[in-house]
Amino acid sequence: MSKDYVIGIDLGGTKIYTAVVDLEGNIISEKTVATNVVEGEEAVLGRIMGTVDTVLKDVNIEDVKAIGIGSPGPLDVKNGIIINSANFPSFKNFSIVKPIKEKYNLPTFLDNDANVATLGEFMFGAGKGTENMVFVTASTGIGGGAVLNGRLYRGNTANALEIGHMTVMVNGPRCGCGNAGCAEALGSGTAIMKRAREAVNSNANTSLKNYSEVTSKEVFEEAAKGDRISKEIINTSLSYLGIAVANIVNIFDPEKVVVGGGVTNGGKIVFDKIQEEVDNRCLKAISENCVIEKAVLGGKAGVLGAAALAIMEIK
Repeated sequence: MSKDYVIGIDLGGTKIYTAVVDLEGNIISEKTVATNVVEGEEAVLGRIMGTVDTVLKDVNIEDVKAIGIGSPGPLDVKNGIIINSANFPSFKNFSIVKPIKEKYNLPTFLDNDANVATLGEFMFGAGKGTENMVFVTASTGIGGGAVLNGRLYRGNTANALEIGHMTVMVNGPRCGCGNAGCAEALGSGTAIMKRAREAVNSNANTSLKNYSEVTSKEVFEEAAKGDRISKEIINTSLSYLGIAVANIVNIFDPEKVVVGGGVTNGGKIVFDKIQEEVDNRCLKAISENCVIEKAVLGGKAGVLGAAALAIMEIK
């Protein structure tokens, strides 16, 4: 008996993760290979197709309905082009969709990695069953996406939900984007790490000085043990992350905000602080009807999100 499937391709700077996925989000077959970006566009395209060929060995291609691809941007989603990306410095206006579509004779769709992760959580993860959901990822940077009235919201230029570049502090620290006071510069894992290293190199009395190298992980650990400086860093940084989430909640009035990324490994304190800021800063009628919840797909968010993109586009 035949069954409907899609193929999800999670194209990252270090690895390509491809899977055949059924319409309920179950992975049937999967393959991961190194991206080897330095070899150039055609070599990467060849490896992508190689992973597709591998996963197709376990199903009939006649049962596959579409292919979805998630990639770092900036992208030209409409024309299926990776314009350029810090993850792919040698790529310039790389047409990725056309050759894949032509080889497999399947509808093929491209979107940025934050959008596909959003779709993955919406369709198969913590956001399942909602109509209006915002996804926030907080790790090295801060990003996200939104599904509104059951459809992915991309915005005018397909760059909507740059949550990390929302200003949360006037005249705050300079962000990598060039602006000052961005949520990413204040509430990301990188921001936590930066403040911790400043403390280590100062006269502050902190147990963080016991580590040869400090990341956000050590800051969360020492904060849990009672280190005053670590607690201060965590409290301040998570406040700014919470402010960003509160702004998003006020703007979109979602049923659920799903939060993922490495910062959430800090545990309950992360969600308690976000909830505190949402409760304090949002209209009560909105905040009382919005749930803040941890993402559940983890390392499979990209590939399942790419599959969800394919499913959504062919509906």
